[in-house]
Amino acid sequence: MVPAQWLFLDQLPLTPNGKLDRKALPQPDSTQAQTAHVAPVTERERQLAAIWADVLKVEKVGMSDDFFDLGGHSLLAVQVLARIRDQLQCEIALRELFEKSTLADLCEVVEQKQGQAGSAQDELTKSLEALKRLSAEEIDNLIA
Repeated sequence: MVPAQWLFLDQLPLTPNGKLDRKALPQPDSTQAQTAHVAPVTERERQLAAIWADVLKVEKVGMSDDFFDLGGHSLLAVQVLARIRDQLQCEIALRELFEKSTLADLCEVVEQKQGQAGSAQDELTKSLEALKRLSAEEIDNLIA
């Protein structure tokens, strides 16, 4: 694992007997690593942000936030994908979340998947309508 932040010191604080004084180490300033918060705009973005916030136990999630920078890991990723499947009826592979780990990128993946599902649904609807217009004899000829 690689630290999210590095803090450079001129010298390490030591205890009177020469050991590292961990309590005297300065705390890193997490505000330096944060990017500007870009709030979710669309309903789908808000839904995904709410899923992330709930699973990751954070207050707010912005479009440029990275799932793993917010404390996510593979087990939480599986929980996020299960909630996306249940709430948005969209199946996303775990690999896709690892590759598209910002909220904005994941929103694009969800939109693509739901768009593909919508076009497949439209094609099925058109085919069903065409079948309804056929006579019994024409259907028998198609099946044979």
